[in-house]
Amino acid sequence: QVQLVESGGGLVQAGGSLRLSCAASGRTFSTYAMGWFRQAPGKEREFVSAISRGGVSSLYADSVKGRFTISRDNAKNTVYLQMNSLKPEDTAVYYCAAKTALPMDIMRAYDYWGRGTQVTVSS
Repeated sequence: QVQLVESGGGLVQAGGSLRLSCAASGRTFSTYAMGWFRQAPGKEREFVSAISRGGVSSLYADSVKGRFTISRDNAKNTVYLQMNSLKPEDTAVYYCAAKTALPMDIMRAYDYWGRGTQVTVSS
């Protein structure tokens, strides 16, 4: 069982930056690939980024490539999402999720989810 708690969301102007964190409970964090997803009002939840267990491999949605960076610190049981050059269309609730084996961009592949953190980008 893994419990995930996101933090770092907030209100930022377009062009600004935020860093989201997701703290995981338990001593097996390094055995999970981690992902970030987001859900905007009235829209389905969508993939943002994912990272492998050791942090060597990562995946990004086309909409965030070059602007967002995922990373993890297994010693701190934490995964991060650095978000730069934010746009109003990045406004959403951001969720982190954990799965065994390889990182994937498919929501249903993830076993554990946090409750989310709100990111609002003003124009």
